[in-house]
Amino acid sequence: MKAPDLLELALRNLREARLRNALTTLGIAVGVASLAAMLSLGVGLQELVGQRLDRSGLFDSIVVYPRRDGRGFERAESRAGGAGSDLRLLTPEIRRQMESLPHVAEVFPEVRFSTQVRWQDTTRFTSVAGLPFSARSNEAFDDMLGHFFSSPEAEEAILELDFAKELTPQPESLLGQTVVLRYAERQPLGADGNADSWGFTVQRRERELRVVGLVHRQPFGGWRNFARGELFLPTALAERLNTLQFSTVREAVHAETAGETYGSLIVRVNNPAHVAEVQQAIRQMGLATYSILDATQSLRRFFIIVDLFLGIFGSLALAVASLGIVNTLVMAILERRREIGIMKALGASDGDIKRLFFAEAGVMGLLGGLAGVLLAAGIGAAINFGTGYYLQRQHLPPESVSSLPFWLSSSAVVFSTLVSLLAGIYPAARAARLDPVETLRYE
Repeated sequence: MKAPDLLELALRNLREARLRNALTTLGIAVGVASLAAMLSLGVGLQELVGQRLDRSGLFDSIVVYPRRDGRGFERAESRAGGAGSDLRLLTPEIRRQMESLPHVAEVFPEVRFSTQVRWQDTTRFTSVAGLPFSARSNEAFDDMLGHFFSSPEAEEAILELDFAKELTPQPESLLGQTVVLRYAERQPLGADGNADSWGFTVQRRERELRVVGLVHRQPFGGWRNFARGELFLPTALAERLNTLQFSTVREAVHAETAGETYGSLIVRVNNPAHVAEVQQAIRQMGLATYSILDATQSLRRFFIIVDLFLGIFGSLALAVASLGIVNTLVMAILERRREIGIMKALGASDGDIKRLFFAEAGVMGLLGGLAGVLLAAGIGAAINFGTGYYLQRQHLPPESVSSLPFWLSSSAVVFSTLVSLLAGIYPAARAARLDPVETLRYE
């Protein structure tokens, strides 16, 4: 029996008992919908968390220290280097080497220092942090007042909202205004590179900055010293100020070089998947590193387990629906004994009978799977709408917590069809075993 004839005959047989077959197909659709809806919820939550973490700038960043400074993070590596191993300082040359590594998007120093800010007659003591221009995509700036820095070296400032309230009861009035930054600048002594003559003096400087934005919370979650402050400058500008930082005393003690050094560097990778590779390359340069890659791996394991349990519970409804297929096809055998006997008498083989019932089961599974995916999409849309409405009532931006990508919907239809075919094994085998003489005699 040819495939087109087989499919046409299967569809005709399904139309003869429309109500029963429709209810069976509906049961499959409900099972597929529950499975796809649960998995889409897990996928949506994983995408939401992944997007948040990617935009946070935490999981694509590596903090680089001189080896001894990183002893707390990599004790085993420090011991391997020996107690008497030399401290390798972070120099501009080291920075350029790291910038040339594959998958590295940018390398910038941690710049953080204390300062005094004056606006009109109000003066406050605070901490300043440098932000790279790439930080403009951080989620902390989504709901900021004003805008991000206009250029990587713009003489502009972004204030944390709570600090801005200390300067004036109306913090919005600071936008476009100029504040005065008073800071300590390092002035080098001795340009010949002689360690005996190397040193620096500290001079007080002032710089006028235009306030362009107010941020409600610290970017990057205030992770470590990087971006932890109440006033933010472009990193390139902060570097140019040559301020007295917390690492200056250490640099003065380790006076092996008279050149510029950094207390720590931030290496941003273009994809979090390459963090481990870049981290290993930096360690081979004799430097200590730190990232939260381990937390990423733990989070991925967590979502894999969640998706597994959601899939198991969602499959239970599909398993129940498969019993409905078995029941429907078994009842069809009892009702169509005469038809099966005539088909065998006319030359249909046992294989033809099996394929006919397999085709009927597959069609029900395919139609039920397609209907179930549509139902799951509706459930996901309702969940997203309800979640967004609730978040807006809480004065929060709406979020999509359910996602039904193409690979999930297509996999659900294929899985539904396969389960239906498995459910049709017993009815097909039972129909093929019928004796045509006995069926016709029975009729």
